Amino acid sequence: MRFRAVFFDAGETLVHPSPSFPELFSRVLSDAGHRRDPAAVSDASAAVFRRFAEAADDGELWTTSPERSARFWKGVYEQMLETLGLPSRDGLRDSLYATFTDPANYALFDDVVTALDGLEALVPGGGLAFGIVSNYEAWLEDLLVRLGIRDRFPVRAISGLEGFEKPDARLFRVALDRGHLDAVDVAYVGDNPAFDVQPARALGMTPVLIDRRGRFPGEDCITIADLRELPGVLQGAA
Repeated sequence: MRFRAVFFDAGETLVHPSPSFPELFSRVLSDAGHRRDPAAVSDASAAVFRRFAEAADDGELWTTSPERSARFWKGVYEQMLETLGLPSRDGLRDSLYATFTDPANYALFDDVVTALDGLEALVPGGGLAFGIVSNYEAWLEDLLVRLGIRDRFPVRAISGLEGFEKPDARLFRVALDRGHLDAVDVAYVGDNPAFDVQPARALGMTPVLIDRRGRFPGEDCITIADLRELPGVLQGAA
């Protein structure tokens, strides 16, 4: 395999709310006396993707301090609650924010460890480096420890610690510098074309889109639905 390193996004690439974002959201509502099924929550979650796009367009940073994170996410939850026909100012936003910033409510996707093991088998002797380049609050470090995978990613560039966010190329360059790597030698795996595929490609990395739910058909890059496909597609990449 020609790659010296594989970098990953974190949220919805390696880790996810457990059992899922809609199910956990629905559970918080139910505990507060409001019944909304996960399918309705999933429909309302379009607000999340809109806010990500708006934040990027406006240069609005949302992970770089607890205050910015709370303002951003509570605004998202307010939009979702309004879509669901629920009050947004009676403590629900705070409950949701507390729930989704608790590392105990996150898990690894089932395909992560198998994929990492498969990649390492392609380059025996520790010759392949793993890294994380992610828009995530600083507590991602604690989450990675809790999930038992932090040491597998010696190169980490987390926006909540670095002070800038994807698609800003600086976050990728931090990781490249820490790994003493050239972009051409790195594959980058993420779940969002605008935040992951496009900036990685612009720097010269090989982007891989992990599209678990078929949201981005026809994207012009290597696309997989399961991380366990990754060793095979990277081994075959020119």
